[in-house]
Amino acid sequence: MPVEGKRVAVLVEKFYEDLELWYPVLRLREAGCQLTIVGPKAGETYASKHGYPAKAEASAADVKAADFDAIMFPGGFSPDFLRINPPTLQLVADAYRAGKVIAAICHGPQVLISVDRRQRTDLVRGRNVTGYAAVEDDLRNAGGEYIDTGAVRVGSVVTGRCPDDLPE
Repeated sequence: MPVEGKRVAVLVEKFYEDLELWYPVLRLREAGCQLTIVGPKAGETYASKHGYPAKAEASAADVKAADFDAIMFPGGFSPDFLRINPPTLQLVADAYRAGKVIAAICHGPQVLISVDRRQRTDLVRGRNVTGYAAVEDDLRNAGGEYIDTGAVRVGSVVTGRCPDDLPE
């Protein structure tokens, strides 16, 4: 699938997993995508688990799903904060309903669980999904079928397991 010129929102919050944000960001930029780092507050800098900064270029409240072709978010502890931010959940739900690509890595599928519960979507429920082993029970309890593999794509929803699997 050609990605040149595609617009991707990368959702960020504090304590994200460094590789799970920067590896996709750099690879997608190399492929010609237009990326926007989106956080709860525009202009805010969010530190990774190891202190590496990511500055939000826009806030989730100020962007719309129609602005992007895909929404991606890394794992680490960032999903714990993203999943309680209503504008973030609304953005993901709107993007999903519009058929946009939604990609969640590692602990990222926790955000999908929260979108399902609060926005009445089926990002996890009834789907094959993967994620870090620590979220397997959460994904199963949310109605997903956990598959212990590097990456799973069902329709427009892509889930990834851990940094080692990023090339997938």
